[in-house]
Amino acid sequence: MLLVISPSKTQRLDSKVIDCLTQPALLTHTRELVNSLAGLTMAELADLMKISPKLTALTYQRYQSFTFPFTPKNSGPALFVFQGDQFSSLAVDRYGQDDLLFAQDHLRILSGLYGVLRPLDLMQPYRLEMATKMDTSRGKTLYAFWNNRITDHLNTALAGRKTRVLVNLASDEYFKAVHVKNLHCPVLKISFKEIKNGKTRTIAIYAKRARGMMVDFVIRRHVSELESLKKFSRAGYRYSRRLSTEREWVFSRGSE
Repeated sequence: MLLVISPSKTQRLDSKVIDCLTQPALLTHTRELVNSLAGLTMAELADLMKISPKLTALTYQRYQSFTFPFTPKNSGPALFVFQGDQFSSLAVDRYGQDDLLFAQDHLRILSGLYGVLRPLDLMQPYRLEMATKMDTSRGKTLYAFWNNRITDHLNTALAGRKTRVLVNLASDEYFKAVHVKNLHCPVLKISFKEIKNGKTRTIAIYAKRARGMMVDFVIRRHVSELESLKKFSRAGYRYSRRLSTEREWVFSRGSE
């Protein structure tokens, strides 16, 4: 079983002292994107990403100061660098070495700049959403740039596992970068829904936090069997047999 989640825009360089830090698997391709982005003016960067002057200045500075190779002095482990609503639900400072190694083996973070990251992969803060329409040597979008590379990485990570299922906890924007038809395993989507007055809906901010809670649940309990995911029960969410299907498991809260 392998979980995939989206990254967060909010990031903070955290040079956490951890053993077994690793390098991103697709770093060669990241270099190409960084070189292109570092060559843009602030105006071009603002137009590309449709962001405020303040964010443009921060993003410009980050790409100008990108340094290779990645080391613990200029980079931090992905699981600690990403902040935001989803990652705030992960009790990363309470994880022991065994928890971090379990996360390294069972979790992947999809990324517009890095393609895919393992929790202990060193990274430098950035801004580049997967849906960005950016001209590269491989096309006019990041989906075209990454092509099947993310999918190939996931297939390799899943090979030889007892439970060969990809658990999708990512947003649609990011999971679109995974070529499901080329995966060598089934995909299980996890959704979180609110029920009120008989109506069921997804509220983005709550769903983000719940995805983080699910990842934290898996890491802290070392969950490796699919059925054990149904035991997840935090913040009022429970597995809903009625709303779930074979390919999508729904966790809901509230009353009808």
